[in-house]
Amino acid sequence: MDTTCKHRSEVHAVTPSSWGCEDCLRAGTSWVHLRVCLTCGHVGCCDSSPQTHATKHFRATGHPIIRSYEPGETWAWCYIDQLLLEGVPGPTRGTPKRPSVSKSPAL
Repeated sequence: MDTTCKHRSEVHAVTPSSWGCEDCLRAGTSWVHLRVCLTCGHVGCCDSSPQTHATKHFRATGHPIIRSYEPGETWAWCYIDQLLLEGVPGPTRGTPKRPSVSKSPAL
């Protein structure tokens, strides 16, 4: 599928930056699906999400390849070549855990 993608050399063993879309978490907005940048580990939301943070990250940085950060999905996408990629390794250095919500004891 990706016979003409010239950007695979920019894929690195990354640590995801967050358990969810880091920009949505900061802004208090929601997302539909998550993508992880395979150059730096930035976790952003997909183009079906209201804020499209993964694509905004690509436009700001030029990092070409994202991978689905959804359980069971292994596809990747090269923004520059507009190609769906198979066989691209995902994040390999741990996954940040969703923070637990601690409840204050009732007074």
